Amino acid sequence: MYKRKPAVAGYFYPASPRELINELQEYMPVRGNLNAYGAICPHAGYVYSGHVAGAVYAKIKPKEIYILLGPNHTGYGSDISIMTEGEWEIPLGTIKIHTELAKKIIENTDYAQEDIQAHIYEHSIEVQLPFIYQINPDAKIIPIAIKMINLKHCIALAKTISELIQNLKLNEKVIIIASTDMSHYLPDDLARKVDALAIDKIKNFDPEGLYNTVLENKISMCGFLPTVTMLYATKLLGAKEVQIVKYATSAEVSRDYDKVVGYLGALVL
Repeated sequence: MYKRKPAVAGYFYPASPRELINELQEYMPVRGNLNAYGAICPHAGYVYSGHVAGAVYAKIKPKEIYILLGPNHTGYGSDISIMTEGEWEIPLGTIKIHTELAKKIIENTDYAQEDIQAHIYEHSIEVQLPFIYQINPDAKIIPIAIKMINLKHCIALAKTISELIQNLKLNEKVIIIASTDMSHYLPDDLARKVDALAIDKIKNFDPEGLYNTVLENKISMCGFLPTVTMLYATKLLGAKEVQIVKYATSAEVSRDYDKVVGYLGALVL
């Protein structure tokens, strides 16, 4: 069985289990029980964005299966790369892949391929795993890394995911997480201004509007395609609204207001 080793432990988050648990408890001091269809979480180093991701994970009811849609920063692999077997190691333990659902997504999507290469060094999905493990150590995942695909492909992937969840009667067991940071390396005031354009479309549950807004305004939101796909899929599953949980920029920690990265946490209910 393939074991995917941590790529960014000790860099994006602590490699020490004790330190990692302490950080996670700091970001999630209380637990909620919201039955969410999906969520948006950032994937930067925890010192910058952990409080935003934690605010999201702290609110949601733990699920058995987490479909994780993340951007492909490395360029390796296919346009839609899915790992279907094995497990991911993190400092706290291991998280297994839900092989049946992962394989069915590939079988029913023309553009998705079984691919490990895209995931070996990619951080956008890995940084979600300690939060997931902390709220449910028995959870399984479907890791999906997305390169530059078009709106049609986002919709096709979303339809496949939603139809399989319903056909396999997994509605109550699954949550779909879109991993994304918002604008990159802009002055703080400008980052907040352009991010607000994207957040407005997200808040209004408008995936097509988000897709067009990001492209038209050249917003450097790295995971906008995973977010668009997640919004379409959750809408097809019956979700009614998006709740913005938290927004922040890296300047709140770094005090560098000249070049910031934006972070958004949101729930789909």
